[in-house]
Amino acid sequence: MKALRGARLVLYDHLVSKEVLRYAGDEADLIYVGKQAGHHTMPQEDIIDLMVRLALSGKNLVRLKGGDGYIFGRGGEEAEALALAGIPFEVVPGISAAQGAGAYAGIPLTHRDHAATLVYATGHLRGEHDAGLDWEALARPRQTVVFYMGIANLPVICSELQRHGLPASMPAALVEQATLHEQRCICGTLETLPMLAIENHVQPPALIIVGEVVSLQPVLARGMQTPISLTEG
Repeated sequence: MKALRGARLVLYDHLVSKEVLRYAGDEADLIYVGKQAGHHTMPQEDIIDLMVRLALSGKNLVRLKGGDGYIFGRGGEEAEALALAGIPFEVVPGISAAQGAGAYAGIPLTHRDHAATLVYATGHLRGEHDAGLDWEALARPRQTVVFYMGIANLPVICSELQRHGLPASMPAALVEQATLHEQRCICGTLETLPMLAIENHVQPPALIIVGEVVSLQPVLARGMQTPISLTEG
């Protein structure tokens, strides 16, 4: 909030709410550089170039992202560009989407009885069997795996996890529009989740959460006071 109030320029992403943008000062110029599935305002390279050029203008610039910029937010690449250009900067940490989704949907990402390991993975796959993902590691027992940006590849993700050892009955959930009033949490298993996604017309942004901790969701959601711990499926 302090950074926004002192900014003269704000480059903001698609997942930044209007409520957050209201904290920017009246003098600030707001520049939208958001990216949605299948529609990018500008390529990432152009966003970085614009950010560097604006920062060099001498005006106080805020690069505003949803979640945490260093967790699947391309923040590392942008910070690297600033450092190489000799531009001093500060990183303000955020709440990553997985943490927000777990808290508001009623899914603890770790639990002494169910998950001693927590893994964040990208759901962007380069092919049917993405060599960039260690499926054997992702399919280990007693862990929670959260896939970002994976809705388009949900059937492949569920299939690969089963192929590498997880049972078809492993609890899994989709959390759509996490932490917003439109949030939906759809619970199922690795076997049923792809069809549940189709039946419920799930759209990005949505996270995939896999692990025994998902089985706690119906119990915790009943006791939660937040109005958006909605469950379907």
